[in-house]
Amino acid sequence: MLEQKGNLFILSGPSGVGKGTVLDALLKDYNDICYSISTTTREPRKGEVDGEDYFFASEDEFKSLVKKDEFLEWAKVHNNYYGTPKKYVDKTLEAGQDVILEIDIQGAKQVRDKFDGGIFIFLAPPSLKELESRINKRGTETKDAIATRLENANKELEEKKNYDYLVVNDQVEDAIKKIEAIIIAERCRL
Repeated sequence: MLEQKGNLFILSGPSGVGKGTVLDALLKDYNDICYSISTTTREPRKGEVDGEDYFFASEDEFKSLVKKDEFLEWAKVHNNYYGTPKKYVDKTLEAGQDVILEIDIQGAKQVRDKFDGGIFIFLAPPSLKELESRINKRGTETKDAIATRLENANKELEEKKNYDYLVVNDQVEDAIKKIEAIIIAERCRL
């Protein structure tokens, strides 16, 4: 078999669309792709583990990493910072392993500007009403935070035109099948 560099897949979409749910299910069934863990300054949600779900950092620690250019992308989203560690991604891709990022719209723009050859997948909700319902079901947001997220989501949906693929997350199982098909197709691309 020909030795080749891995592919970088970017899964992005509005907050609450189900990126984490889809990615978790995808990784359970599709174990030959690596998930790149993000660094964040937000507080851990119930059940999240440092080094598994995110690398949790103080704002000062995060800003120090930004100054050292340690992130492939980073952004301030909903008053917290998020970033993708560059070294991990580069090392994994060079070893021929595919990597998938689960990032917001701002981060995807940075990756597009900095990284040549990324494969961008936009995960969209079936409707804004359904998105609001999903965010409410989380039970982790205040009414003001939900309103901000929905306002941002409306703007973020306009960005789908800048992606390679659009997957509507109406049923998690169907969304996973579509993303698996994208991964297989991209691995076969010459």
